[in-house]
Order: sequence, then C-alpha cells, then structure tokens
Amino acid sequence: MEEAIVKSLKASIPESMGIADLGCSSGPNTLLVISEIIDAIHAKCCSLGRSPPELRLYVNDLFNNDFNDIFASLPAFYNRIREEKGEGFGPCFISGVPGSFYGRLFPRKSLHLVHSSSSLHWLSQGASMVIYLEVFFRSRIPRI
Repeated sequence: MEEAIVKSLKASIPESMGIADLGCSSGPNTLLVISEIIDAIHAKCCSLGRSPPELRLYVNDLFNNDFNDIFASLPAFYNRIREEKGEGFGPCFISGVPGSFYGRLFPRKSLHLVHSSSSLHWLSQGASMVIYLEVFFRSRIPRI
C-alpha cells in the first residue's frame, strides 16, 4: 500500500487528495487502515519538504453496515492525528459511502487511491471490475 501511495505522489502532490477504503466494515480496523494511509502520505510529503494535501477519505461498505461506530470514534481519531502530525497537518475529511462497489460510488476523477482489504469477492466480476477501474482512474491503476 505504501508503494502505491508513494507512486501516486511521485509526479506531484495534489492540493486535495481523494482516497477510498472499499469494504471497510465497522470494526476497529477501519481507522487503522486510514491511519496507515495518512502516515505514508505524511512521511512522503515530509521527505519532499512539502505540505501534505487536504485529505478526503471515504469509507465504504454495504448499506446494512452501521457507520455510527466509525463516526463516534472520529473525534479521538482526529485528536490523535493532530498530536502525531502537528497542527500543520492538512484538513482531513472522513465520509461514509454506503453501497456496492460493483456499481459507481464516486464521481469521475475524484479519487487518487483506492484500498480494499477484501479482494476475494472481486473475482465474480473480475474482468469487468478491472475495466471499470481503468476507466475510472484515467487508465492509471497503480500496479502493486
């Protein structure tokens, strides 16, 4: 995952960066993945002497997922990020996006990075999903 983040920031650091975690569930690991993504972005920006971008983080799961637990843990999460990264760390917006990612969830060109810890369920629609992602990401799917 870190390699994909570094590759996506190699050419330029966007002012605002869209990141999605597909199939996030609602347990404690949800924000762990987001923390790792934020850490990698922060480290890369620091190594380049650049300010980190504004982060738009989207957690996605099926409609019946209870996002309330995730949202209830956000104040403590934001405080921890501020303590670790400092007040200069750019704004970080976290939103829940319910729905199946076999269909469209986001507007075109709105995401820079997509993460999913659950890849087995992609197999049933594998070829069409790759085509969808290539079109969605402007034919620039980072190869991990």
